[in-house]
Amino acid sequence: MTRAPKRAAQHPHTEILRTIYGDLTRIVDFAVDDIVLHRADRTAEDPRVRRGIRAVRAHEQALIRMTEYTLVMDVEHIVANDHFGTVLGVLRAQRPRELSVPFCGLWRFVDGRIVEHWENASCGPDELRHLFTPPPSLWPLADAD
Repeated sequence: MTRAPKRAAQHPHTEILRTIYGDLTRIVDFAVDDIVLHRADRTAEDPRVRRGIRAVRAHEQALIRMTEYTLVMDVEHIVANDHFGTVLGVLRAQRPRELSVPFCGLWRFVDGRIVEHWENASCGPDELRHLFTPPPSLWPLADAD
C-alpha cells in the first residue's frame, strides 16, 4: 500500500517570499545590507549584478516605475526551506506595453534573511529589455523638419 506524504507546514521563508512578490518594495524588510541581486537581463558578458540594499531597492523601484506602476507578479508556486526559496509565476504589466512573462525567482537565505536573489525570465535578456522599453511615439516631434 502506498501512502500520500503528509503535507508539511509552510516554511517561514515561504511567507517572506509571498510578501515580497505582493509588494517588491518590501524586499528591504527581509534582506541583509549586502544582498546580491542577479538581474534577469544579465548575460555572460554583462552580469548586471546589484550589490547592497540601496542598489537592490533602486532596481525594484525602477522596475515599478518602468511599468508606470502596473507591474504585477502573479505567483503560481513557492517552495522554500532553511537555505533556499523558489518562486514560479508570471510577471505582468500594462505599460510601457502589455507583457506577460513567466519567471522563476531563486532566493538564498542565511539565518532567516535574504542574502542573494537570482531573477530569471523565460525570454532572453534582449527580449526582456525590449519589453520594458516604451514603444516609439506615434506623435511626430513638434520641432522635427
